[in-house]
Amino acid sequence: MSLIKKIIIGFVVVFVLIQFFPIDKTNPPVDATVNMINLVDTSPEMQQVLKSACYDCHSYETEYPWYSNIAPVSWWIKDHVNEGREELNFSTWGSYSLKRQDHKLEEMGEEVDESEMPLTSYTLTHSHARLNDSQRQALVSWAKAVREKLGYDRAGDDEGEEHEE
Repeated sequence: MSLIKKIIIGFVVVFVLIQFFPIDKTNPPVDATVNMINLVDTSPEMQQVLKSACYDCHSYETEYPWYSNIAPVSWWIKDHVNEGREELNFSTWGSYSLKRQDHKLEEMGEEVDESEMPLTSYTLTHSHARLNDSQRQALVSWAKAVREKLGYDRAGDDEGEEHEE
């Protein structure tokens, strides 16, 4: 048997074996009393934008696609979801301090405005999450308006001070 055949067989065996290590796709229960959409004045249109472009990675309402059943892609997806939830979780929004909410809204506006969110790797396979310019601007304006309504007093905040993560 040639070396190339042995390498190919080795890859196939490894690929089959890693399928026995699936990811946990169980979403924690959503508590409506701390879910952002229930706590923040959000129009139905903005709720739709948030749900389609943000909630899959930034909430406990993740809908895993069929290819999340195939390792190692599944591991990569699970890592993205875990990181997204760690950075910002709309399902636990009400448990954030006012300062953290303000900071997360600021970051959200900046990342959407700079087209860093949603991630290109996500929108390639989820066309419903692609934001057009008007949706992007509406989301940025909404985040700014919510920050203003929060009324967090940034005047007493030192410019160099670390924001709560």
